[in-house]
Amino acid sequence: MKQKKSVKSLISEYFIFVIFIALVIVLTCLKPSFIQPSNLVNILKQASINGILSFGMMFVIIAGGFDMSVGSTVAFTGIVAALLGQGQYPLIVPLVIAMLAGLAVGVINGVGVSIGDLPPFIMTLGTMTAVRGLALLLCNGKPVTGISQEYRAVAAQSFFGVPMLAVFLVIVIAICSFVLAKTVYGRRVYACGGNLQAARVSGINTTLIRISTFSIAGLLAGLCGFLMTSRVTIGQPTAAESYEMDAITACVVGGVSMSGGVGKPWGVVVGCLLITVIANGLDIMGVSSHWQKIVKGAIIVLAVLIDVKGKRKKD
Repeated sequence: MKQKKSVKSLISEYFIFVIFIALVIVLTCLKPSFIQPSNLVNILKQASINGILSFGMMFVIIAGGFDMSVGSTVAFTGIVAALLGQGQYPLIVPLVIAMLAGLAVGVINGVGVSIGDLPPFIMTLGTMTAVRGLALLLCNGKPVTGISQEYRAVAAQSFFGVPMLAVFLVIVIAICSFVLAKTVYGRRVYACGGNLQAARVSGINTTLIRISTFSIAGLLAGLCGFLMTSRVTIGQPTAAESYEMDAITACVVGGVSMSGGVGKPWGVVVGCLLITVIANGLDIMGVSSHWQKIVKGAIIVLAVLIDVKGKRKKD
């Protein structure tokens, strides 16, 4: 009986990974060009920015929150980076300032939710709109051009054949995985999402933990803004629309529970790759991009439904 339960739990835990492998095999059979090195590099580039954003979202959701503003934050910090990255300053300046700008947005979200006691959806919906407006104000609604060659080279370069964007993603994955799995802070993040009241009673500063998770999401969104501007070689105030939905999808599909307290970094990685592979596969097969939105929406609903059903069975 115990063996059956362990097999079931094992299948449940690695189900998303099996689906991902199966999808790769099917797409390779349908379109052999899918497995070409150039396309795999393209998939890595596409997955990198969304992956970094998803890891920030992961912290927020595990702690019992929700962040709708990360897409707007990417656009805003991308504009900030583009304005500072035209050769007048060392490259470290636009990177640091973009991340600090994202951090500021995250802190505002965290304070509104934790101290202002606003629902995360309402608070971050407000900042999503305001920050997008701020991005448009900074550049008068026009794209920012003229970023330096050095800045453009960040996303264009590769490290032993691996795109530099993917290197940034690997670094973020390693740091976030270590923090969640091996530190007291990580355990407290899970505790806040599992039962906020119990965490508070046990002596955890839940206010500080929740603010910090939104701050991490904002900081990583700032990094994404810097990298996106380097990749597209322009600061676009309307960029990264619906990126928050891609990040949420990657988290939910990767096993992060929307009710908080549950989620593993490797699941988010696979979820992000799965979403990217689906989009890439549909593009290669000539399917309209509008179908991608329908597929993503269906995946979110299905993943949340599975999560809810699974929790009911445990109860």
